[in-house]
Amino acid sequence: MTSIADEVVKDDQAPQADRIDVEPVNRRDQQQPLYAPKKKIYPKRTEGTFRRLKWIIMAITLGIYYVTPWIRWDRGPYAPDQAVLVDLMNRRFYFFMIEIWPQEFYYVAGMLVMAGIGLFLITSSVGRAWCGYTCPQTVWTDLFIWVERLIEGDRNKRMKLDRTPYNVDKIAKRTAKHAIWVLIAAATGGAWIFYFDNAPTLFVDVFTGEAAGVAYATIAILTFTTYWLGGHMREQICIYMCPWPRIQGAMLDENSLTVTYNDWRGEPRSRHQKKSAYEGKAVGDCVDCNACVAVCPTGIDIRDGQQLECITCALCIDACNQVMDKLGRERGLISYATLNDYNANMALAKDSQGRIDPNRVRAADGKLSGEVKHTGPKAILRPRTMIYFAIWGLIGLAMVWHVATRERLDLNVLHDRNPRFVMLSDGNVRNGYTIKILNMMPEPRTVRLSMEGVPGAYMTTPQAADDPRQSIVLDVEPDQLTNQRVFVQTDPAEIADSPVEITFTVEDIFGSERAEYLSNFVSREQN
Repeated sequence: MTSIADEVVKDDQAPQADRIDVEPVNRRDQQQPLYAPKKKIYPKRTEGTFRRLKWIIMAITLGIYYVTPWIRWDRGPYAPDQAVLVDLMNRRFYFFMIEIWPQEFYYVAGMLVMAGIGLFLITSSVGRAWCGYTCPQTVWTDLFIWVERLIEGDRNKRMKLDRTPYNVDKIAKRTAKHAIWVLIAAATGGAWIFYFDNAPTLFVDVFTGEAAGVAYATIAILTFTTYWLGGHMREQICIYMCPWPRIQGAMLDENSLTVTYNDWRGEPRSRHQKKSAYEGKAVGDCVDCNACVAVCPTGIDIRDGQQLECITCALCIDACNQVMDKLGRERGLISYATLNDYNANMALAKDSQGRIDPNRVRAADGKLSGEVKHTGPKAILRPRTMIYFAIWGLIGLAMVWHVATRERLDLNVLHDRNPRFVMLSDGNVRNGYTIKILNMMPEPRTVRLSMEGVPGAYMTTPQAADDPRQSIVLDVEPDQLTNQRVFVQTDPAEIADSPVEITFTVEDIFGSERAEYLSNFVSREQN
């Protein structure tokens, strides 16, 4: 397969015909109106470090999404064995060894806070890397473009096919492409519903017509949105619908890494380098081949500077590096750079009249001068990013600690409101309570319920009204809330005030967990 550099560069005096015929969708000197018809973009295939990185991340993220519902995790006979499950019917969220109850939703809130701070950290460090590598819109669009390129060919073949009248070959290719797109989209919707029920069982139910109607509706909606957003709207989502490009401006600073065209070494551009040099003209490294524009998935020209449309995918870096390799020049004409380093190099390249002279950044041997600043990984390690990371890490550690040390036994007590107390025939006063014992473990437990705080008091239950005790033993079901009616009675002469505090305690007989609840005991009417 011919690389983009082979197509663009035959020698460093490439004629006009070797320049890729492509125009950016939103040139700096020709800004589009707010409402403009869509211009179809035909991203060209390229190879390189960042393209390989995108393939790896796409494989990992898609693999996680499609495979995770099928991972099994043994929680015993009383809990589902799906590793990741959002059990809406029983109001549980399972994530491997962690089980989240509705009242523990603050863990989900904590994860959302961590996700937000993580996004701030990534953006302030390496720009819109989330957008360029891991955003679902980017991942699925990459997958759809790969299918399109596999069936219809690379950029020039796809453009030619679009101009060709419909014939058997065009219809066959379009049918195959859209059929695969629909299958991918349907698999996406199908994988989503598997997170909400037992995946193997639901898989069979879907194909036998026995699944719930909401499952088919969800698959249909996600199939349509995935097909439409990934196959047709593509970069329009990033440019017009997503709010993050508007927010990122507040996240970037002069030390953030962004994809940058280093015009301090690229200008003045010339497609006839040797001829211009022979004539004594100052020429930069850019041969104006448009390779960076041809590979851009959003169709912009990175040489126009930072733009809202740039998702920092760095494919333009790979394309430009290939061209520089063919020309025998240093890589990095387009690179990740900070604004501080860019400004320093620009100051070095400008002459006294403010014009860029590429000779000022080169040594006598023609290589880049030692004074040129090169942005490295150290640019990420600075106070702002360290603070973001510290906050992110502290929240994560706090959540891990809380999950590891949380109690899985809870107690709630409801005092009878009407009547609040009952005078018995033997002269004792009795209060009724509804005890709610929550066992948040996926296994049965035996607990002891006791009370203290009321002099001379003892408990009875409707099941054992003639068996007064200071404590009772109860069996509680796994992952269930157990309700138990309890009556507490005592001689009112033992109580000086009304009401008095009574403390109920529940503890695991075979474990160390316990829970307490403070309630009231009423012995007479209050004035």
